[in-house]
Amino acid sequence: MIKILIVEDDPNIARLMEATVAIGGYGCEVCGNGEEAFQKMEHENYDLVLLDVMLPDMSGFEIMRKRTNTESPVIFITARQELTDKVRGLRLGAEDYIVKPFEAMELLARIEVILRRVKRTECVYRYGKILVNVEEHTCKCAEEEVYLTPKEFEVLVFFIQHKDVAISRDRLLAAVWGFEYEGESRTIDIHIQQLRKKLNLKDKLVTIPKLGYRLESAKEQQ
Repeated sequence: MIKILIVEDDPNIARLMEATVAIGGYGCEVCGNGEEAFQKMEHENYDLVLLDVMLPDMSGFEIMRKRTNTESPVIFITARQELTDKVRGLRLGAEDYIVKPFEAMELLARIEVILRRVKRTECVYRYGKILVNVEEHTCKCAEEEVYLTPKEFEVLVFFIQHKDVAISRDRLLAAVWGFEYEGESRTIDIHIQQLRKKLNLKDKLVTIPKLGYRLESAKEQQ
């Protein structure tokens, strides 16, 4: 399971972040001070660190300057909106920089983007008769090659990564098209229709009224 370290000294924000990470199906640890975070980041490898900048004993910037173990990618979480702070954080090696207050779905989308970027997700997925290779960008169904557009491929991988989880259209748009996507949500429905048709997922990729979709377990297809 993907493991994320949440470094946040505000208990309410920490709980929100913990709940958001859980929605994505990821495991997490939470700590509220800089020294503890620094020690954890030095001696353990996390798939991602959500690091608050303004901590009581050691700032997130200081932690990034001091750390020698750079295996874990970092997203800065901060109330500081100045462009100079954002540039500073990115130059220190952070993958992204999110300003408080933020929406839970924005945070989740950014987490998913970073995990894909640094390839902390699996390369090969099997779902029933469907075999997907992310690195090769190939999809087979019952051993036959199936052509998917780039976005259809990303949508399929996202659903396989989140089997049996209700996915809203907004979350899917944010994860696949980007949080700032301003097109019509109808594009989601079109891609779902194509995946159902191409991969015979009519009975598995189900519609959840007024919310979105869910890819149900493929046990029956094994």
